[in-house]
Amino acid sequence: MRITEITSTDDSRVSVYASLTEAQLRNRLNPAEGVFIAESPKVINVALDAGYEPVSLLCERRHIEGDAAGIIDRCGDIDIFTGDRRVLSSLTGYTLTRGVLCAMRRKPQPPVSDVCRDAQRVVVIDGVVDTTNIGAIFRSAAALGIDGVLLTPTSCDPLNRRAVRVSMGSVFLVPWTWLDRPVSQLGELGLKTVAMALTDRSVAIDDPQLNAERRLAIVMGTEGDGLSGEVIASTDYVARIPMYHEVDSLNVAAAAAVAFWQLRKNRI
Repeated sequence: MRITEITSTDDSRVSVYASLTEAQLRNRLNPAEGVFIAESPKVINVALDAGYEPVSLLCERRHIEGDAAGIIDRCGDIDIFTGDRRVLSSLTGYTLTRGVLCAMRRKPQPPVSDVCRDAQRVVVIDGVVDTTNIGAIFRSAAALGIDGVLLTPTSCDPLNRRAVRVSMGSVFLVPWTWLDRPVSQLGELGLKTVAMALTDRSVAIDDPQLNAERRLAIVMGTEGDGLSGEVIASTDYVARIPMYHEVDSLNVAAAAAVAFWQLRKNRI
């Protein structure tokens, strides 16, 4: 354990917590060198349990023997940067949740075939860019039995700091990867597909035939425009959530939770 006191917001040793953008942290050119930031003891512990490697820790001085103590014991010989709340808030641009941040190495992304191989229920997240929605979808996916998550390249990175925090670490619990093929090709992996959308051919989400599918990929679209016509046309089913009071749609994270529950596995 190496403890370093931070007194300046210009200290290059903590640039990972301050000046680097999410894109720079992800490091698409050299994915093996990519990192992400986990925030709060609970979330950091979930990441450690899932096998993510810690790089360094940033915490308020008082938390070294407090909220961060158990994490420090688990992390071994890493750099621990510390300071008072005012300095750390100026450094990161926000007040630390329970005073602890951890920079962690990313894992290699598995191929789509691995995520889908034994999955009964998968969600495809197509073009969802809001970090809060991504985190909430992952939390629902973990809680409601989704076996894997596939994201189109136009979607937000699940290891974005805010997405990780909103998910309460659920991004570490459900296998996920980037979708490198059209949704229609998921049929080659033995999955039927259902687009969540309002069209003339939409069936109710409690449709018996839909619910009887043993292996299913649930396709969720963008916050504003929803799924493209091309994606909708390529799926085996199109489903809607019945609404009241002339409400035509739900927030994508709320709709995902409803879909995951209704279409949950092991119901037949």
